[in-house]
Amino acid sequence: MNSYWGDLHNHCGITYGYGSQKNALLRAAAQLDFCAVTGHAMWPDIYARNEETAFTIDFHREGFEKLRAHWEEVRTEIAAANSEKLVTFQAYEMHSSRYGDHHIVSPEDGLPLIYRDSPAALLRDAGVRALTVAHHIGYTPGYRGISWEEHDDAVTPLVEVCSKHGCAMNETAAFPYYHNMGPRDSRNTVYEGLRRGFRFGFVGSTDHHAGYPGSYGDGKLAVLADRKDRESIWQALMSRRTFAVTGERIDCRFAVNGMPMGSILPHGSGERRIEWSVKGGYNLGKVVIYKNLLPIGAVYGEQLSPNLQAGRYKFRIEMGWGNNDKELFPWQGRVSVSGGRLIGAEPCFRGRSVLAPSKERGSAQEDINDIDNRILSLTDSVCEWQCFTLKNQTTLHPATCAVIFEVEGAPDTGITIEVNGHRSVKTVSQLAEYGYSEQMKPWHSQAFKVHPVITEAEYTASGTLIDQPGPGRDFYHMEVTQLNGHCAYVTPVYFD
Repeated sequence: MNSYWGDLHNHCGITYGYGSQKNALLRAAAQLDFCAVTGHAMWPDIYARNEETAFTIDFHREGFEKLRAHWEEVRTEIAAANSEKLVTFQAYEMHSSRYGDHHIVSPEDGLPLIYRDSPAALLRDAGVRALTVAHHIGYTPGYRGISWEEHDDAVTPLVEVCSKHGCAMNETAAFPYYHNMGPRDSRNTVYEGLRRGFRFGFVGSTDHHAGYPGSYGDGKLAVLADRKDRESIWQALMSRRTFAVTGERIDCRFAVNGMPMGSILPHGSGERRIEWSVKGGYNLGKVVIYKNLLPIGAVYGEQLSPNLQAGRYKFRIEMGWGNNDKELFPWQGRVSVSGGRLIGAEPCFRGRSVLAPSKERGSAQEDINDIDNRILSLTDSVCEWQCFTLKNQTTLHPATCAVIFEVEGAPDTGITIEVNGHRSVKTVSQLAEYGYSEQMKPWHSQAFKVHPVITEAEYTASGTLIDQPGPGRDFYHMEVTQLNGHCAYVTPVYFD
């Protein structure tokens, strides 16, 4: 099967949020295979209105009413965008203090906008094929974190494990929760749900609130499917053939006895053959195979020695920096390869980062993320792209954009790099020894960085494990960490 990349949970100005849905769909098509643009629809058990809560409650209710008033045109625009280039799904969100927040996703363009007080009632009464996804599950129980006591796999077969809110895999996972909704709670992690015997798929999405689905570094999901069309991707979602990534496309395969991630198999008594492979976008740091949340196999980046001989290589060009906090800085780039072949170019583009509404930021910002980041052309020898960047939010919160290139060749394969008029000709072996950076002006400058070449031996790994059944229910899953801190979380194979 193929990996297809998507974002099923992101927001724009169709409710409370910023930017037009039209721009959101254009941004999604530039770097995703599928998406849903998710309107905020309801909060059945919203707290009491008083002087302190008035802004939040009024803001939410105004957003809910906006979606109600424009649902037909929202739904029509999503349906019209479904194509061979970008597969779209219908969706909207229900807040809940009791159940935790969920969004409903459907392959049917006739998904009705209805109002119910639980995910189960929402799914039951929608009258079309649909599922619900639990998101930002790690918040405090009763404070819009998930309630495992109320969880139902038949209603919610997918759980969003990472987004702009952070990562809720376990108490020590990278990307803790630092939003004003509160910290990550140990009782509401993915691991806790698995300990309780639930069987669900792992997904990631951005939860971006300014019309930029797939914004790099905020979370994405992948599905394993035969084809890039709505029905094939829908079947993959329903079968839990999913994995979540926090940043670039860390492509994962994971199967037990030949059955892929998300499978639910009979317990049996025979041995179990676990086969896995990983292809990252950066140096792999660690790959761990777990059985019932305990590690049974691992590969460490220190074991992956570079091999510069003929094969495949990756490098990235990252653009941004500077002190422009309002005006976008434009980039034009071109990479050409001689004596080898350009296998692919992965866009890692960001929009203006917005997670939540505020009193200071008005809602009339239709063009907030009308940012035309895209790959302009790609052949087996040349890639051209354009993107636009703002200054980094802090020294620990980048706003850079990047493109990751994969090249097939040899140490003497030539790579010509042109970025905003700066031109350099290097060989693979030269770029493996050193990357480099260039500044655009003398002071507080925008800049680009060409990261060093890494070899296929450093960004890929695979293996096989043989295991025996335990006395009860078993499940196996995989987690991947790269040396740049980005991660992948692969849905378990379950033995009932």
